[in-house]
Amino acid sequence: MQAKIVALAAFAFIPAIARAQTTYPPAPPKDTASAQAKPASPPPIDFSGILFANYWYRGDRGPQKSANKFDVERAYLTFRMPAGDKVSVRITADVFQQTSSGNDAFYRGWVVRAKYAYLQYNYLNRPDWKANARIGLLHTVFIDHDELFWPRWLSASPTERAGYFSSADAGLATTISFPKKMGELYATVTNGPGYTSRELDRFKDYAARVTVTPWASNASSPLRSIDFSVWGYKGATASKFVDGGIGQVGRVGEGLDRSRWGIHAGRLDPRLTLGVEFASRHEEGELGSNTVAAPRAVIDSTGTLISGYAIARPFPSIAGKPHPLSLVARWDRVNVNTDKDSRYDVVITGLIWDLSTKASLSLDYQENNPVEGAPIASSKLWYAHFVARF
Repeated sequence: MQAKIVALAAFAFIPAIARAQTTYPPAPPKDTASAQAKPASPPPIDFSGILFANYWYRGDRGPQKSANKFDVERAYLTFRMPAGDKVSVRITADVFQQTSSGNDAFYRGWVVRAKYAYLQYNYLNRPDWKANARIGLLHTVFIDHDELFWPRWLSASPTERAGYFSSADAGLATTISFPKKMGELYATVTNGPGYTSRELDRFKDYAARVTVTPWASNASSPLRSIDFSVWGYKGATASKFVDGGIGQVGRVGEGLDRSRWGIHAGRLDPRLTLGVEFASRHEEGELGSNTVAAPRAVIDSTGTLISGYAIARPFPSIAGKPHPLSLVARWDRVNVNTDKDSRYDVVITGLIWDLSTKASLSLDYQENNPVEGAPIASSKLWYAHFVARF
């Protein structure tokens, strides 16, 4: 009888035990950190860009008179992101329109290419000294610095427009920032042809720039926004007879000199931005056919560049913000060959109106004026330029 009572009592408790197991889940495992850990978020990507557009009308005489067009000259799309401790990556895509008839068979419209694509390592980060190293497609020695003062969206900077060298190239670079905002050293070793061409020979170009800002650390000094730069560029290109050929007297392995140097002084200020510079170019070339009948001869030429530009806001600020109207003017004297006194002048003048802090419109006039038979065509163009930064 007692055995039957115990069995009935146990049978009655079974539903209660089942309900208890359903209501109270088993205890979690002792090691819950890995089970509850969230997946690592991807590193942040800093995206920015700049868009250049314009309309131009040609006003000089000749077969090109009254030529005009709308043009999207450039769109730079820049991506920056960290790649671990002290390391970062920058890639800038250059969206531009084909202007070479040789490329028309491929595509006559806008194409994309890389302008900057480099890895940066910050190898020094002290309170007084900072430095980094870069490898990849990077800024050349001076043009990017000149564009701090001159608006690239109106025209290329003087040294780039005169064809001294490209604004970007593949290679190695380092930047060393001086203590107390006293300036910087920027040095590069690059292939030489520029970012629009692959490497064409074994020679490398070596360049360095030193910029000094003597008064930058004094916030109350009226000279704090003035800097002085000196730069040098030592390069070489291969001979066109480097591989020899039928009838030639032999191969030519030596390089042809391609050297430049310059000085620059600038003032960067919302009310008045100024820049003056001088640059010199030494270029070697070749004559003849490297044969007995027409021996190879090396010729050299020295060219110079003098440029000055100013951007002024003649009217006072409005509600603490700079007045949107600016006046711009620039003059370049490019001497292609000092021995022959072959030169031309570049004149740029106009008005700039800031639509916002990141967008501007300009109405400007640009002229190429050859003097003494310089190898450049005369041109007189009226522009409406537009730029937007985002």
